[in-house]
Amino acid sequence: MSAPVLPLVDTGRLKRRVAALAENRPGIYRMLDPTGQVIYVGKAKRVRARLLSYFNASYPEDKAARILFATDDIQWNYTASEFAALLGELRQIQRHRPRFNVRMNRPRRVAFVKISGTPAPKLFVGNAPTSPDVRHYGPFMSASRLKDAIRELNLQLGLRDCALNMPITYSEQGDLFTSDHPAGCLRYELGSCTGPCGGFVSEPDYMQRVETALAFLEGRAISPIDAIVQQMNRASRKKDYELAARWRDRFEALEWLFAEGNRVRAAIDGLSFVYTDTGTYGDDRVYVIKRATVRASAPAPHTPIETAAFRALVAAHTGSETGAGPLPPNAIDEVVLLLSWFRRHPSALRHTVPLEAWLDQHAEA
Repeated sequence: MSAPVLPLVDTGRLKRRVAALAENRPGIYRMLDPTGQVIYVGKAKRVRARLLSYFNASYPEDKAARILFATDDIQWNYTASEFAALLGELRQIQRHRPRFNVRMNRPRRVAFVKISGTPAPKLFVGNAPTSPDVRHYGPFMSASRLKDAIRELNLQLGLRDCALNMPITYSEQGDLFTSDHPAGCLRYELGSCTGPCGGFVSEPDYMQRVETALAFLEGRAISPIDAIVQQMNRASRKKDYELAARWRDRFEALEWLFAEGNRVRAAIDGLSFVYTDTGTYGDDRVYVIKRATVRASAPAPHTPIETAAFRALVAAHTGSETGAGPLPPNAIDEVVLLLSWFRRHPSALRHTVPLEAWLDQHAEA
């Protein structure tokens, strides 16, 4: 029988300290290991209750107990509200990168369309942002449906779905080949991939297909759907209804992707306003939010000087910003957080004012 696993420190001491000092207010807490490294960041509507719950968790089945057993110290600070705690948690996770924070505490069902930066770009689906040279579109809530749609888009445009590190050789690089031409993959043989790995397509041709995919993802073109509709109609005229049904399924997958992409962009564009967040103890804060990212924040202004100062912050972030392109890499997690917050708390939208309208309401005398 193996020996029981013991915590690194006296958890009783930590519990007594939390019970004596922590308050039931919104806030952020940090778990530190014996070297002083932050190993976990969390947020809570009631800090004291949340921290005390760690001491009731069972080891090793509960993650809370596993975190506690690796903890030497607990730090916390209070925030004005749950929303402020969420933002603070995200930014501290981004700063410390704690090993127990998985996927930046992002909702598990969120998925993105990714476009790699490799010599022959690849479209694929993932549930977490990766390197800066990968472009991200989304977030989408149905990962399985998104995977089906991207598979159909790749098939329709002849884009590769092989490994990211697959060697790429375009047809204009023919001098690199020996007399024996490389064999194509199964998708190439079936006519659903242009074969950039085997010199079967030129770089300009392949990149034009990638551009068509990007235009479709950004709502600028619907040519992939048009091509499928033509094939579906052709099969129907020939009374090949089984083939027409298969084309209809492909049409429905891409139609969903196009509509969902437009919905996501509209949702992001719609989160552009001044948001007044009611503090738990009357310490209200105002946030300048533009395209689902917090651009500035301050205590709610009450005096003419405070209003003028915040007005300058609002004015600095008015004006149009294009929403057609990929998500800014450093803003992906915040975009997901704000979309989730206002979806789960629709009443919070009653405390928002469009940026230009807020400026008009607080026009300088």
